[in-house]
Amino acid sequence: MIVGVPKEIKTREYRVGMVPAGVHALTSAGHTVLIETNAGVGSGIPDSEYVRVGARIVPSADEVWKSAEMIVKVKEPIAPEYERIQQGQIIYTYFHLAGVDPELTRTLVKKRAAAVAYETIQLEDGSLPLLKPMSEVAGKMAIQVGAASLEKAHGGKGILLGGVPGVRRGRVVILGGGVVGTCAAKVAVGMGAEVTLLDINIERLTYLDDVFLGRVSTLASDTESITRAVREADLVVGGVLIPGGKAPKLVPEALVAEMSPGSVVVDVAVDQGGCIETCVPTTHDNPTFVKHGVVHYCVANMPGAVPQTSTYALTNTTRPYSRKIADMGLVEAIKSDRALARGLNTYDGHVTYEAVARDLGYSYLPITDAIAQKAAR
Repeated sequence: MIVGVPKEIKTREYRVGMVPAGVHALTSAGHTVLIETNAGVGSGIPDSEYVRVGARIVPSADEVWKSAEMIVKVKEPIAPEYERIQQGQIIYTYFHLAGVDPELTRTLVKKRAAAVAYETIQLEDGSLPLLKPMSEVAGKMAIQVGAASLEKAHGGKGILLGGVPGVRRGRVVILGGGVVGTCAAKVAVGMGAEVTLLDINIERLTYLDDVFLGRVSTLASDTESITRAVREADLVVGGVLIPGGKAPKLVPEALVAEMSPGSVVVDVAVDQGGCIETCVPTTHDNPTFVKHGVVHYCVANMPGAVPQTSTYALTNTTRPYSRKIADMGLVEAIKSDRALARGLNTYDGHVTYEAVARDLGYSYLPITDAIAQKAAR
């Protein structure tokens, strides 16, 4: 198979879809890997490192997209890339289709592309192995950027999360006790903040209560608990996920307006529409805005700011699936691997992930039926 890795073009996105170890795994198995020139420079990987393991460096994104049977990326294609998508092409990346430009889904359907979404590859235990490493990075970053945003010079109220003797500590409220929330809590506790974490899963709260040895206050998530906690918070981190679907709006605009001036919200779920109603996606160039006196940090590709960590963390988990697709072909690969099959969001002109179809108003066709229909033509 010919596999292409274009350079990411989203604002300040320094990650790259494949590192040299991933290239070597493919080229040693007889596959061809095309790397756009300087695609890995932002992650500290020069072209020479790719050449050393058998990749071919090509001068333009157009050539990569035109020649490759499978494209391996980090972030979803954005508008300048839509016309580069080839008929029937496999695209393996984060998509978050329910939370991004609806035109992307229309383009994928029109071009009968196979959209293999990192974020919906799901194991039998319900875990999301390709989402986990970036959730870990984003969760930890959420406290870092939130703490900085609380500084007066950045528009915040001027609170030090850890406080000092004789002065109260900063109050951090975390919505969601999954990977994002747990990692955010680790950093917030480490900085000395007063941390409250809310989740609907009581078993998860029990586990977190044990893990943090009482240093995190856990609350069953409901409207009243969220209202009380958010109203008193200095920093709110949104980390709620519905695989493939839009995030639920847990914090309405009216509640944001009740927060004290200079408070901060960081919505890690913004790439899925956000769980805080006032949040809209921002970029690393302009990461924050103020609404109702509250500083909003809503960068949709937070891990892109730390590429030498996040690129390797991501590709450690994406590599086995790209190798399986290249070795077996997409259809046989998904027939052999139910987790990978759940990653198919579009295929042959159909939306094949139910939550995406529901949230975007498409008819849903299970991937097995889509494959059968194509084979019957």
